[in-house]
Amino acid sequence: MSKTFDRYASLLFLVLGVAFVIGSQNISASAYGSNVGPNIFPLGLGSLLVLLSLRLFYETFTYKQGEKKEGPALDYKRFLIILAAALLYVLLLEEIGYVVSTFLFLLVGFQTMQKGKWLNTLLISGAFSFGIYFLYVNVLDGTLPGLPTWLGL
Repeated sequence: MSKTFDRYASLLFLVLGVAFVIGSQNISASAYGSNVGPNIFPLGLGSLLVLLSLRLFYETFTYKQGEKKEGPALDYKRFLIILAAALLYVLLLEEIGYVVSTFLFLLVGFQTMQKGKWLNTLLISGAFSFGIYFLYVNVLDGTLPGLPTWLGL
C-alpha cells in the first residue's frame, strides 16, 4: 500500500479502537454465572486495535521516498471459502457448541490456506478448540456453548 493510505488507515483504526474501548466501558462488568464479563472482549479488541494502529502509523514514517509495498495477488476463491466458513461458524455456534464448531472452522481454514498436512491440521484444530474451552470455562469460570446434546456426552 502507499504511505498516505497506510497513514489514513492507521488513524481510522485508532479512532475505531478508541470507540471500542469507550463503548466497552458502558457494558456491564459481569454476567450471570461468569466471572468474565461481556466488557472484556471489546475492551481487549479495542486496546489491541489501538496498539496496532499506532504501530502502523509509526511505520509510515520509516517508508522510503516513493516506496510502495506490493501485496500478493488477490485470491477470491480462498476468501469466499473462509468467509462462508466464518458465517457458518457464527450460525452453528449455539447449535453444535463451541468445541465442535471451532474445530470445524479451523479445519476448513487451515486446509483452505494450505492443502495437505492433515495430521497437523487435526492436531492444532483439536488442541486449540479443547484448550481454549478448558481455559475459558474451567480456569476463568466463563461460559461457552458446550458440546451438543445429541452427542450424548
